[in-house]
Amino acid sequence: MQASPNRKIVSVNVSLPREIEWKGRVVTTGIFKEPVQGRIPLHKLNLDGDRQADLSVHGGPDKAIYAYPAEYYAYWRQELPDMTLNWGMFGENLTIEGFLDAEVYIGDRFRAGTAELLVTQPRVPCYKIGLKFQREDMVKRFLKSGYTGFYFRVEKEGEVGADDKLELLSQDENRVSISEIIRLYAYDRNDLEALGRAVKVDALASVWKDFFLDKLNQS
Repeated sequence: MQASPNRKIVSVNVSLPREIEWKGRVVTTGIFKEPVQGRIPLHKLNLDGDRQADLSVHGGPDKAIYAYPAEYYAYWRQELPDMTLNWGMFGENLTIEGFLDAEVYIGDRFRAGTAELLVTQPRVPCYKIGLKFQREDMVKRFLKSGYTGFYFRVEKEGEVGADDKLELLSQDENRVSISEIIRLYAYDRNDLEALGRAVKVDALASVWKDFFLDKLNQS
């Protein structure tokens, strides 16, 4: 898969938590993002009009903004031909174009609109993506696809809107990509060289750094 040559925000998507019945119980979730128009204030923890439901696993400074590449929608439309997949379907705040997971590195700093954003970690799906798609196999399919998207920390508050350019300002010298983090997590926890590079990245969220340090210490 190739990234679009246009590097921009395609859609800004927000939602407030709502209650949904899933497997016989009521679940509160903020995954039902919908596109919004105009310029949206972006704060340290979220966008205006957006909230995370379960702050024990979602949200916080290192998961303030979730981005998902628009290019991946073509794959999912083939995988799920009976579903309508609008922007925001994967719970992303920013549907972006021009940066794929294999080309985005932990510690990449971007300018988006008047805000500045720092890449901190990939997205690991929870059961709520199964709820969103009404498919029990969706968590496994999402992780297996390798198309996870990634989280930003907000380094500078500002405003963002659809068609804003994503300008790469700086990049961590260790060059540990989002795809490499997922590989180390899901498939290759014995790659000590890559684990060692990953824990050197200052921007890597502490939960990931601790996990990889534990694997190194066990080796």
